[in-house]
Amino acid sequence: MSLEGRTIALVEDDPIMGESLADRLSLEGANVIWWQDCRAAVDNLATSSPDLVVCDIRLPDGTGEDVFQTASALPEAPPFLFVTGHADIDQAVRLMRNGAGDYLTKPFEMSAFLSRLGQLLRPTVQTGAAVLGVSRQMLETQRLLQRIGHLSAPVLLTGETGVGKEVCARYLHGQRVATPGPFIAVNCAAIPKDLMESELFGHEKGAFTGASSRHLGYAERARDGILFLDEIGELDLKLQTKLLRLLEDRAFHRVGGESEVPFKARLVCATNADLEARIGAGGFREDLYYRINVLTVPVPPLRDRPDDVEWLAVRFADMFRQDTGAEFAGISGLALEELRAHAWPGNVRELRNRIERAVALSPGPWIMPGDLFPERNWSAAEGRRQGLGVARGQAERRAIVQALRHSGGVINEAAAALGISRSTMWEKMRRHHIEA
Repeated sequence: MSLEGRTIALVEDDPIMGESLADRLSLEGANVIWWQDCRAAVDNLATSSPDLVVCDIRLPDGTGEDVFQTASALPEAPPFLFVTGHADIDQAVRLMRNGAGDYLTKPFEMSAFLSRLGQLLRPTVQTGAAVLGVSRQMLETQRLLQRIGHLSAPVLLTGETGVGKEVCARYLHGQRVATPGPFIAVNCAAIPKDLMESELFGHEKGAFTGASSRHLGYAERARDGILFLDEIGELDLKLQTKLLRLLEDRAFHRVGGESEVPFKARLVCATNADLEARIGAGGFREDLYYRINVLTVPVPPLRDRPDDVEWLAVRFADMFRQDTGAEFAGISGLALEELRAHAWPGNVRELRNRIERAVALSPGPWIMPGDLFPERNWSAAEGRRQGLGVARGQAERRAIVQALRHSGGVINEAAAALGISRSTMWEKMRRHHIEA
């Protein structure tokens, strides 16, 4: 996302790092306000109205937490990106729980820094931040779900396997103004046909062999919440008839029961099948289709919303790294390139699985392409590319160390000898873990 025209407040006492970040943000088109101590930030936040604050946690006259508390009291508090050393990670996590946007640990790559800024500055929908995605398509889907959240009409979610139809259904459930009631999810393809009627509508004691007591089905357990029927196209024709009757009468009978049970829940269905084609083939009732298709919400495949790939990947990685206990720095630039280029036949479910495996099995702190796509022949093509990158990095490190030795550790002189700016020199020293 472009930073053009955005006002970013930078709170950083390190002159080299501060200058480097300020220069890069300016090159990206941002209006940068740089404060080098806590007092200056606290005194000027209210009148500066930044779109985002980048803040070090350790400051000479206070902490980033002091700055955050001041900003949180403003009518429109800006999001915060904290930059911190490993010793302050616990504090950064606590600040995030209190409403801060995100944090990065030093040293970090500029690409990761700009990526986090872009995520924090993504457009938001009217009633809150992006939840389902940051692409135009998913922001529109989120707005649609918000508009229909208070209604009682049935909803049909359509889309390929793994696009996040159940996630959308749960988001819809959360939009109900009153007490939302239970969310009962049923996979119509996972329950055997001979058990589905009893599971969906329940049964009375003695209704069939083995029915030793009354059983409440999904429709009854949903009460005044949402009954979510996933893969509705796989529902048996006999049960399609009973589901249609449930929608028309807002009531049903338990198997073996005589008394009518009211149905109070909202029905939300999902399918990855072409129901109109199944109607033509005699596999789905046309009247039921029109009954469940009152409000249709299509969920686009991940390949058609590439803006969501990195956004989702970073969130999955942050979620799964809590379970590993290992040092985790993030997703490398090469890995992000591969994520963007992948076609995602399994959609969001595939992305989640690949990130979970990569976080668990990555041998280093950075997720690399081979961690995400181990089935590919990385030992050949990617091995050569990574090998070239390693050789180039080693040569660059040697040149920087040699220049620093010749300058006696004076960074300006070393940078001039290498023909680069001081800020670029500082970035490369951070990347190669070089101390002046």
